[in-house]
Amino acid sequence: MNQPDRAASPDASPPPSPSADRKLPAGIWALGFVSMLMDVSSEMIHALLPVYMVAVLGTSTLAVGIIEGIAEATASITKVFSGALSDWLGKRKLLAAIGYGLAACTKPIFPLAASLDWLVAARFIDRLGKGIRGAPRDALVADLAPPHLRGAAFGLRQSLDTIGAFAGPLIAIGLMWLTADHFQAVFWIAVIPAFAAVALILVFVEEPPRPQALRRVRMPLRRDELARLGATYWWVVAVAAVFTLARFSEAFLILKAQSIGLPLALVPVVLVVMSLTYSLSAYPVGILADRMDRVLLLILGLVLLIVADIVLALAPGIIGVGIGVALWGLHMGFTQGLLAALIATAAPAELRGTAFGVYNLVTGLALLAASVLAGLLWDMTGPGGTFFAGAGFSALAMAGLFGIRGRLRAP
Repeated sequence: MNQPDRAASPDASPPPSPSADRKLPAGIWALGFVSMLMDVSSEMIHALLPVYMVAVLGTSTLAVGIIEGIAEATASITKVFSGALSDWLGKRKLLAAIGYGLAACTKPIFPLAASLDWLVAARFIDRLGKGIRGAPRDALVADLAPPHLRGAAFGLRQSLDTIGAFAGPLIAIGLMWLTADHFQAVFWIAVIPAFAAVALILVFVEEPPRPQALRRVRMPLRRDELARLGATYWWVVAVAAVFTLARFSEAFLILKAQSIGLPLALVPVVLVVMSLTYSLSAYPVGILADRMDRVLLLILGLVLLIVADIVLALAPGIIGVGIGVALWGLHMGFTQGLLAALIATAAPAELRGTAFGVYNLVTGLALLAASVLAGLLWDMTGPGGTFFAGAGFSALAMAGLFGIRGRLRAP
């Protein structure tokens, strides 16, 4: 019996045999190192920027919070339009390269800026670049990766990206010590990995040719096109939004560490521990996801988050907080790449950019709401209320996963 729908699908391919090549394409590795280098550059600056703005430029902490909130909101909103544009153009690499290029061009502004206005402009353009590259890059990963290796592909990118996220602050700390707290010198050094990332994507990442049978998309954000994303996609987004309500800002991990007496000089260690367990787990979990039930791994990730929340709610000392933070990073490794792989699998190939853009917008707004709620609970009930609420939202997301498990099973 003929199966024309499968034959026409760009993802249609025979199941891999036991001897099939399971190596990821070189472009996936290149995109991973691009993310890593740009994160090293960005985090070298962002780890020091709040202190620089307050201590050197005399900016208020309220202004810092407003600037950061606007910057992150800009990135989330931009992702929707860049993802849709990549579907309309049929070009992912072009937009990803523009996004990385914009971010790289802002880096020299930070050491040159003599006033807050310049820093605000640079931060805004940097996040605009992040928004432009995010959805097209994720769609490009899905386009480059064979369907049976998508879990490993997204896991690898997350691992390398997270290595940059914790290497950047460590490098910044070391350079501040070597340069006797010379902010501008550190900011200048951060320019190097940013432009290296742009060179890497331009030279070593090749976009696969668009399949002839793939439908052309004229208006990706129209209601009828969004409906084509399908019920399974929207269920994934809904569950991810509830899950994100449980995964509030990592700033609350730092606040918990401070509340039990961790010295201020050692506070960055919290994010290093979290990022380390995240980066070490994301790629192996991605490989596992290509060989077993992805939903089961997601459920395990939610269990890890519940345990992390309970430990952080009850931990009276540094060791307990360290265990909770490590479990938090482990849950990120079990979930973030898998959610991206589920989005790539659920969405039609011609609408992947739009799919990732909408997903990033919804989860970005959910993260903002989660952080506001976490802050309110912290003020009203203390750390325990915040982390117990996170455990409750995790349990709700887990129930949602059980409810749609049949839809989300990998073929």
